Amino acid sequence: MDIPKKPKNRRKPWLLAGLGALVLLGVTVGLSQLRAAAPSVERGTVWLDTVKRGPMLRQVKGTGTLVPEHIRWLTADTAGRVERIHVRPGTPVEPGTLLLELSNPDVQLQALEAERQLASAEAELISLRTNLETQRISQAAALATLETETTNAESQAQATVALMDRSFVPKLEVQQVKGKAGEMATRLTLERQRLAVLQSSTREQLAAQQGQIERLKAVARFRRNQVESMQVKAGEGGVLSELPLELGQWVTPGTVLAKVVKPERLKAELRIAETQARDIVVGQRAEVDTRNGIVEGTVARIAPAASQGTVRVEVMLTGELPKGARPDLTVEGTVELERLGEVLSMGRPAGAQPNATVSLFKLVPGSDEAVRVPVQLGRGSVNSIEVVQGLAEGDQVVLSDMTAWDAVERVRLQ
Repeated sequence: MDIPKKPKNRRKPWLLAGLGALVLLGVTVGLSQLRAAAPSVERGTVWLDTVKRGPMLRQVKGTGTLVPEHIRWLTADTAGRVERIHVRPGTPVEPGTLLLELSNPDVQLQALEAERQLASAEAELISLRTNLETQRISQAAALATLETETTNAESQAQATVALMDRSFVPKLEVQQVKGKAGEMATRLTLERQRLAVLQSSTREQLAAQQGQIERLKAVARFRRNQVESMQVKAGEGGVLSELPLELGQWVTPGTVLAKVVKPERLKAELRIAETQARDIVVGQRAEVDTRNGIVEGTVARIAPAASQGTVRVEVMLTGELPKGARPDLTVEGTVELERLGEVLSMGRPAGAQPNATVSLFKLVPGSDEAVRVPVQLGRGSVNSIEVVQGLAEGDQVVLSDMTAWDAVERVRLQ
């Protein structure tokens, strides 16, 4: 017999499909509300520091070298060939210590020629003085004779006038005698003037020749000094630091022959980054680490211009130098800028600059997560920096370079 079939419920599949869609939608919305898992960072690979309140010492640091306070460079006054080297670098020397000898025949010939010209000029002076003195004596003798003749002529004129008054001689003869007496007086005046001119000319000629001799003496002295300079001496006490020459080498005027220093008087020349050197002033306290000890000093001079991104700062060392301190030794110096009062400070984050705003990861209290926060920085030092805004006392922050996590706002420290 036939069994009647029950009619199918066509609404049930639709209900099941709608229910499944609602469940899927709910799961999707729920998952979208969840935060992404924070990436993990090994705690031992990052540098953590705690923000603290208290005094802060501002310092800047730079590397440099020890250099002598006093250096004597010995240079060649004339060209020459190195004939002998008596002392090598590292040897203590005195002012008269002979370092090396140069030779140049041309310089010696020039010195001999200068001496010959000087001797010739001195002989000419003697001859000139003799001739002028002879002329003066001759003129004086002629003047004495003329004075006698003038006196006789005047006496004869007076006698002739007396005879004319008695009518013993004619008037014409009196006029002739007076004319001759006048002529003799005029000649006497001219000869006296000639003697005065001769004496004045004698002084001028002798002075001119003496001046020529003095010039030739200077030339001869200069030539002698050139010859003597080929015997190169230390000039002062110290240690011979450099002597970059070898036997037979030819040097030209101005070539550096040697360098003498005083190793017990050293100063430090530091190279400070130009961005950190703006607050350095003369007189500030400094410390220089020689790797064998720390020496105190003060800033003595600051270079007026920067070079290759650094500023040269000279530090005069006031403390005793440790053993092993020597010229050109590499050192590290720290200059104390100022001491701040009660401020918030922390270790200096990687790449942080003073008076800038950076984002740092701050540890959430009671958890192992660190969240990114903006922090405004203030004045900086070598290893610390002032916190102006964004952190409070006791906050722990990550100071290491976290550029690998720039895309996230949270990290987990494991």
